[in-house]
Amino acid sequence: MSGMSGVKHEKSGVRRYLPLLLVAAVALVGAFTLRDYLSFDTLRDNREALIAFRDSNYLLTVLVFLAGYVIVVAFSLPGAVILTLTGGFLFGTALGTIFNITGATIGAVLIFEAARMGLGEKLKARMDASDGVVSKIKAGIDENQWSMLFFIRLVPAVPFFVANLIPAFVGVPLYRFAISTFLGIIPGSVVFTSVGAGLGAVFARGGTPDLGIIFEPHILLPILGLCLLSVLPVILKAVTGKKDLIK
Repeated sequence: MSGMSGVKHEKSGVRRYLPLLLVAAVALVGAFTLRDYLSFDTLRDNREALIAFRDSNYLLTVLVFLAGYVIVVAFSLPGAVILTLTGGFLFGTALGTIFNITGATIGAVLIFEAARMGLGEKLKARMDASDGVVSKIKAGIDENQWSMLFFIRLVPAVPFFVANLIPAFVGVPLYRFAISTFLGIIPGSVVFTSVGAGLGAVFARGGTPDLGIIFEPHILLPILGLCLLSVLPVILKAVTGKKDLIK
């Protein structure tokens, strides 16, 4: 009986890793096979066909676009920026931003769940049971989860897939992850979607979109201000703690 229970436990353990292994496998294959397809050149060359299809099948276009965005984010495939531009190009800044944020959030939640199911619970248990620096880091994250979640979403330098995995590995609750993802990606999504909305004029000139626009001072400084605002509770808590120690 003990042998059978051990086998069952081993099988259940393997099943727990299957979603994460699937994500890793698809991401690896996609990195080599999709990079040339999900590109600005592909969007430019097929722009007329895309617009015609959208005009004839608007709802279907929205659903296919959302499904594609979810798949790209959930499997960490290349092309998320191109899809964001496409959302603006096809649906305009307002609706495009809504669709981009929705697809990105759903995809992020899926990969977050896969990572948490595969490794997150074990890592969280080990961190909780550990001593020294690791436990202090874990405690610091737990005390300031909202601030840290918004911070990693707002900072342009943090890759999107990294911001999806780290919270899963430190035991962040799903609802906090989902809310902070949806709200935290709004500034960057608005910027890139608006660039996509202006692609018609860019195509007419035969140019390429300026994706470095997010690092322009008039855009970057407000985003950095939001980053500072997100970690303000952490800074105040640290300063208050130091004052308490002095007393």
